[in-house]
Order: sequence, then C-alpha cells, then structure tokens
Amino acid sequence: MKSVIRGTGSYLPEKILTNFDLEKMVETSDAWIRERTGIQCRHIADKEEYTSTLAIHAAKEALKNAHLTGEDIDLIILATTTPDDTTPATAVRVQEAIGMTHGFAFDIQAACSGFMYALNVANQFILNKSIKTALVIGAETLSRIVDWKDRNTCVLFGDGAGAAVISASTEEDGEAGILDIVLHSDGRFRNLLTTTGGVSRTQTTGYVLMEGREVFRHAVMNLTDVAEEVLNRTHTDKNTVDFLVPHQANVRIIEGTAKKLNIPMERVIVTLTEHGNTSAASIPLALHHGIASGKLKKGHLILLDAMGGGFTWAGALIRL
Repeated sequence: MKSVIRGTGSYLPEKILTNFDLEKMVETSDAWIRERTGIQCRHIADKEEYTSTLAIHAAKEALKNAHLTGEDIDLIILATTTPDDTTPATAVRVQEAIGMTHGFAFDIQAACSGFMYALNVANQFILNKSIKTALVIGAETLSRIVDWKDRNTCVLFGDGAGAAVISASTEEDGEAGILDIVLHSDGRFRNLLTTTGGVSRTQTTGYVLMEGREVFRHAVMNLTDVAEEVLNRTHTDKNTVDFLVPHQANVRIIEGTAKKLNIPMERVIVTLTEHGNTSAASIPLALHHGIASGKLKKGHLILLDAMGGGFTWAGALIRL
C-alpha cells in the first residue's frame, strides 16, 4: 500500500506586485531582480485575506479535483510560517470551512520545506492505517513579515497556497503513489535564514532576514544531495525521472540543481516567475500548476525537493 495523490488545488491573491512597482518603493530595478532571481511579479494578499483564506481556496479546489468533500477527509496538516493566530492552528479554520466535523487538524512549521514535511507526516498516518484520506496544505502570507524597505528580501517573497489530497492506494492505482520522502535539518545554520523577532523571544513577528550568498550556496548543495539520496533509496535512475518540481526560490538555484542532477530545464516545473518565493506554498503551487497545465500526467515519475530556514530540506519521489 502507498499514498496516492487524488487531487491538487492552488490559490493566488488577485493583487499583483510587479518589479516595476518595487522600483518605486526601494532602490532596485526590474532588470536586477530578473537577472538575479528570475522573478517578474508576486501576489500580495488583501488586508481581509489571511493565510487561512488562501488555504481554504486551495483546499476546496483540491477536494473538487479529487471528487471528495470535507466529510471524506480524516486529517488536515497545514504547513505555514505565517499562521493566522498564535493559537489555535490555522488548520482548524480550514477544517471548519470545508465541513469536516471528525478527524483532526494541525499546523506544521518547517519554513520552505513545510509542505514536504507535512506530506511525509500525512503519508505515515496513511501507511500505519490510522487514517484513510488526508488534506495537505502549504499556505503563506509572507508579505506580512517582509520588510518592504529591505531591497534584498522584499523582492523575493509573495503570498499563495497550494493543497493536495492523498489517500491509500487501491489495486486500480497500479504503480502510482508516494515512493519515498527524505527529510533533513541542521540548526547550526538557523541564523542564515530567519526573522528578526518571535513570540517568545521578542513578542513580535519580526521581518525576514537572510544571508543570500550563503543560503544560495547551501541550497544548491542540499537540494542536489537530497534529490540523489531519495533516488538512491528507491533504486531509481535519474534518467527515468519525467519532471523535477523544485522549491521556487531563485531560478539560478533551480538551474544549478537541475544541472547537477543532469535534468534538462524543459523537464523542470518553474513557476516563480509569476509569484516569487511562497515558502511552504511553493511546492504544492508548482505541483498543481504542472498537473493543471497538462505537463505532469498520470504515470509520470516526479522528483520534488525543497529547502528553507532551519536549515530544513527535503526530497520526495512520486509516481502520479
């Protein structure tokens, strides 16, 4: 038995902030941002939109595409760095909104690797037969913790949400399913990508703070290593991978990782151009885009990898 992806969904706020808009806010330029990141624009949540708002939209679309309702879901795990409240979990707001009155829901925090961590936890609940069906969400309103006067970070991040419904496989699924997920973290590098505040430490949310050059170096190395690790653990030839779905942080990181894995860019899903780095929402947004656009098809072997603050990083191999 394996966990199989039944449906995916996504949501991006209507408001779009372009590089040209940022030129009026900080000392930067469209050319500078594109050259160094590949980002052209990002979506920004309205004042009345919260992380739960985005998550609910993505969740409902995932349920629709899976041909299920909230009553079919046994578990919700929501990965986020920007929850609605300190407590309760943002996941319970989604639980209420989709009409799920049984089971359980909780949040998880692993920065940009959050969705992968959540997917692994949900997968384990299914494999040990504690539940049958789970809703896994990555949702962020990073615009709330970005210092819009810091040109080194404000150009990078955006808001969004992505979701996936997974359930136990049946005979009809054939080889489809989550083949393996690998998780890592190393707290020695926590200060290279962090925030300036926190509930216990400063009683504030703080702003994103990043040592860009060091993060870039670690990202290419860790993303390559974890991808190769999951391929080795599953005895999979990298040449049989149909698509790479990486964390959408920087196009140069994506290109560097793809090159080291010998995967051509035409077999890589790239979405950051239109929405920047959405942290925990990044992987599910890219996954849904690939499926909705028809690039990712049933039977395809998909390699996912992500890295975020902590440092945390993760890789997964999935057969659609």
